[in-house]
Amino acid sequence: MFFPESFLTAFIPSPGSGRLKLGPLVLNAYGLCIAIGVIAGVWLANRRWVAMGGSNDTIGRVATFAVPGGIIGARAYHVITDWKSFRGRWGEVFFVWKGGLGIWGGVFLGAVVAWLIARRQHLDMGALFHAAAPAIPLAQGVGRWGNWFNIELFGRPTTIPWALEIPARKRPDGYESFATFHPTFLYEFLWNIGIVIVVIVLSAWLLKRFRIGAAFALYVALYTFGRFFIERIRIDDASLVAGLRVNEWVAAIVFLGAITTLYKLRRPDTDWGYTVAKPDQYPTGPTFGVNTGFTDLSSQPPSVGVTSDSSPPTDGVTPPIDTTQPGPDRFT
Repeated sequence: MFFPESFLTAFIPSPGSGRLKLGPLVLNAYGLCIAIGVIAGVWLANRRWVAMGGSNDTIGRVATFAVPGGIIGARAYHVITDWKSFRGRWGEVFFVWKGGLGIWGGVFLGAVVAWLIARRQHLDMGALFHAAAPAIPLAQGVGRWGNWFNIELFGRPTTIPWALEIPARKRPDGYESFATFHPTFLYEFLWNIGIVIVVIVLSAWLLKRFRIGAAFALYVALYTFGRFFIERIRIDDASLVAGLRVNEWVAAIVFLGAITTLYKLRRPDTDWGYTVAKPDQYPTGPTFGVNTGFTDLSSQPPSVGVTSDSSPPTDGVTPPIDTTQPGPDRFT
């Protein structure tokens, strides 16, 4: 097979600056990518939440606290795992716009804050995580373009057609003679968008086969699986444990945890005294593959799509939505 010479010598250029000028306004491109990712993620989570019968302002209220918590957690993880790079210049710990956000710390602390807000406002945490499952990788994927603007976190040298050109001033020690590298930011962007699509498409199926929360566990499993292999080709400085980068260990451990969680969330034919409707009896939600059969969470037990043995529906189908009752916004 023959390719045009121009195709064989193609590459992805690095940006000339990490800033965007809009007239008199100068924006930090890294921060802008993070902001756009957050907006996109909140939008998607809100669409899924509303499709489940939730209030249109609930996700925004939760995000007001969860997003800052996630950023703090992401920065803290990066500083803790790469503290040597801050030695002698600890003031730069707060320079978030220069890059350095660890997704592990971000998801963890963001989830903790979301859980606290959910408890305080009596929200259904399972439904909240179901809504957020594809929204988080969407935010991650968009945010990864900030690494391109900062010319950071690229992979090993390569001459593939989609290689990323790195200016000499940004090449790590020992790689000065190489001009093009693996664009790991692009790999992770594409992987995250793929996760968004998979989770959305499988949302209704997951609610038939698993208990609520499986969509989020699937997101975590898919992300960590891909992240492990992407991490393998990165060449930026990182702490090593037994020959592997810390992020590789974290990805592997969290992946096993997510797979275990999925296994434990399998929905059996009967579950703790409740009769589960048959898979083909679950209605399909109107948007993003959301199953709206569990909208009326206030009158349902915690397991989604479950009806009491003492009063099963006459037709064997999950009860219709009672729009006079609150949805996942008020789970008691």
